[in-house]
Amino acid sequence: MAILEIIEFPHPNLRKIAEPVTAFDAKLGRLVDDMFETMYEANGIGLAATQVDIHKRLLVLDTSEEKDNPQVFVNPIIEIIESDLSEYDEGCLSVPGFYETISRPKKIKVEAQNRVGEKFSIEAEGILSVCIQHEIDHLDGKLFVDYLSSLKRNRIRDKLQKDHKSSS
Repeated sequence: MAILEIIEFPHPNLRKIAEPVTAFDAKLGRLVDDMFETMYEANGIGLAATQVDIHKRLLVLDTSEEKDNPQVFVNPIIEIIESDLSEYDEGCLSVPGFYETISRPKKIKVEAQNRVGEKFSIEAEGILSVCIQHEIDHLDGKLFVDYLSSLKRNRIRDKLQKDHKSSS
């Protein structure tokens, strides 16, 4: 397994729309394993393939306290079950060091495939729902900062760009 590089906002590749996964092979299995290793190493609870500059409709997550419930969603499709909104402080491995309160639908249903292509469906609420919605946004070229005012988004972008320049 390998730790992959997580690209950071405002990298333009974070805006690419991910393509469906069509091959459920050993290469996909390695990518899933590498994404889990990368996510755990970065202390994240979710990671979309877009964040590691691979533009396939794939995300991994583990919202458990013990980090013992890894979940894989390939080609996920989301349906809102309960449109009442919940607010959560969200952060993002592609927007390091920033947390903002975001409102998202409370309960969702997700249809997806697992790492070997088998279809499944789950209903989610709470942090699991938030995490799935956040990661699917990545697959659609959207970031949690897009839910913020342009002033806040620009401040975050400027700070991260400054940090990138000072670390180069």
